[in-house]
Amino acid sequence: MHLDLDTYLKLPRVQDLALSPDGRRLISTVATVGPDGKKFVSALWELDPDGAKPPKRLTHSPKGESGPAFLPDGSLLFHSARPDPDAAPDDSRRDEDAPALWLLPPGGGEARQVLWMPAGIEALAVARETGTVVAASAMHPATATPDEDAERQKARKDAGVTAQLFEHTPIRFWDHYLGPRERNLVLARLSGDQEDSELPKVLADAPGRSLDESAFDIAPDGSTVYVTWRLPDANRISCQMLAFDTVTGERTVLADASEAAWLGEPTASPDGRFVAWTRETTGTPDVSPKISLHLFDLTTSEGRNPIPDAELWPSGLTWSDDSSALFFAADQNGRAPVFRLEVTGPEAGKLTRLTAEGAYTHLNPSPDGTKLYALRSTWAAPPEAVVLDATTPDQTPAPIPTPGVPLEVPGRLEEVLATASDGTPVRSWIVLPPGASDSNPAPLVVFIHGGPLGSWNAWSWRWNPQLLAERGYAVLLPDPALSTGYGQAFVDRGRGRWGDEPYTDLMAAVDAAEQRPDIDETRTAAMGGSFGGYMANWVAGHTDRFRCIVTHASLWSLEQFHGTTDEPVYWRDEFGSPEDDAARYREHSPDRFASQIRSPMLVIHGELDHRVPIGEALRLWTDLTRFGVEAKFLYFPDENHWILKPPNIRVWYETVFSWLDQHVLGKDWTRPPLL
Repeated sequence: MHLDLDTYLKLPRVQDLALSPDGRRLISTVATVGPDGKKFVSALWELDPDGAKPPKRLTHSPKGESGPAFLPDGSLLFHSARPDPDAAPDDSRRDEDAPALWLLPPGGGEARQVLWMPAGIEALAVARETGTVVAASAMHPATATPDEDAERQKARKDAGVTAQLFEHTPIRFWDHYLGPRERNLVLARLSGDQEDSELPKVLADAPGRSLDESAFDIAPDGSTVYVTWRLPDANRISCQMLAFDTVTGERTVLADASEAAWLGEPTASPDGRFVAWTRETTGTPDVSPKISLHLFDLTTSEGRNPIPDAELWPSGLTWSDDSSALFFAADQNGRAPVFRLEVTGPEAGKLTRLTAEGAYTHLNPSPDGTKLYALRSTWAAPPEAVVLDATTPDQTPAPIPTPGVPLEVPGRLEEVLATASDGTPVRSWIVLPPGASDSNPAPLVVFIHGGPLGSWNAWSWRWNPQLLAERGYAVLLPDPALSTGYGQAFVDRGRGRWGDEPYTDLMAAVDAAEQRPDIDETRTAAMGGSFGGYMANWVAGHTDRFRCIVTHASLWSLEQFHGTTDEPVYWRDEFGSPEDDAARYREHSPDRFASQIRSPMLVIHGELDHRVPIGEALRLWTDLTRFGVEAKFLYFPDENHWILKPPNIRVWYETVFSWLDQHVLGKDWTRPPLL
């Protein structure tokens, strides 16, 4: 297949995976560009767990469907903003485009709406024995029912009031302001039989902002909800792990972060004995963050880290059906393999890596304990449903027919190994275009990942190197200091030192790539977004080896950024307060080297980006023009930290392609037709 931009935008995007209680149905959400070409619309698809039948689309609403989950009786739950045919014609209680919860009976038939909230349903957990569900939704303070919340919202709308009074911090999150509603949890007992369903009950009284980013799960018998509860503290991230009694509303503290830490992904074992969660310390300017696994025994009220010596950062926690083992994924050496941890029995504590290649998400163990279903991707393949043996180490999974795959990509994937100035190994992926060889070396584009805690280990719909490979570029995907999957010491090397080891590691990786005979070291460019954008700006001020730079959603002035980003406490955890650690801010701030920039720069930013606010790009643009640097500014008034709308994605790539072609290949600048 010729993977050009048109083909890329039309590709189905597989987003999640859910297995029915009997193991016979496998459901995924798949997003495609809608009929008007202006947005992505998601639908539910059924995949064959046995891998024999082709995928089948289940839903077709113009509003889309997502978030599949199953009730114990096999009924399929999903989120959708589709209109309710049973609602009164003048029913305006629900906000426009707010998704409700719908149920599709196990034997087929018409879906029906089973749970609505005026602001919509955000997330869901299901009690595997009783069918009790807990869902997240935002509600106005001092409202106890959906109707009360709708009345409060209507009163504001009728009065023309859009103002908000803030009494907390933070006040923004990624692309929106927080409030006036507050995120809460609601409980409902649902059933495939409409007569057995119960209306929702609000779980928390006056939660404030404590549930804004919370994760939650519900006990198998529906008696308890386990939830992350953020404590009100403007100077650090700290939280509790709470157990809410679903009948009385009584709260029990299972864990209280004694230091700055975030407790996430609470996951109840099927037998009701354990709750597992992740614990992420936020660190200090001198101590790096760390993610660990925590196992809490509800029968003894004791908790521990069951793998204290494993330098892994677990995610996607999932229990085996018999509660004997816990599955999770973790970054490791440029991959994100699946691990199995024995929790009970004679092999308790044994850790097995089930896969050697690829990056895995959405783990679904089979009820008979023999299989594990997941989504797998690499830089050579988009997410695809696969099935693993539940116990075999370092296996190759069997693919399951999935929309959009197999996909023939133009670039071939290899690894590049380098040695940093202090002797530390630095590894990268490189995507090589067709025809790249010793006699036909390819121009090189360096992608710098964001985070900064992260790794180039999985397919991305945000920045995809295969589109550049199709145009003849090689793309280097380096994991410098601060990257995850290489041990804690590798993260420590870059903590609060962004302009030091992360930069020198990056240059070591580029040096190693340029020594390859199939790479043309005279034609190179560098690109980065978020932290990668910071590093692109730092690169621009410290070397002119690249013919051009692309900097997206980038940090420019670290002191300015501290006061405008949506979560400044994370920033202070790493760099300290600007009053006490001003030297650290200035030492690593790219704007200090504006006068030294010689490489042409393409600046890209979205107005709705509150994580890296637009002021960073505006000040960067001003400085570039002030010092006479050749530059362009691609501005998106309706996008945030990510470019999400199909027409804007097209314009983003067309502009980047033209910029690289002009400066790396020496072609004439071609302005995208709609700009």
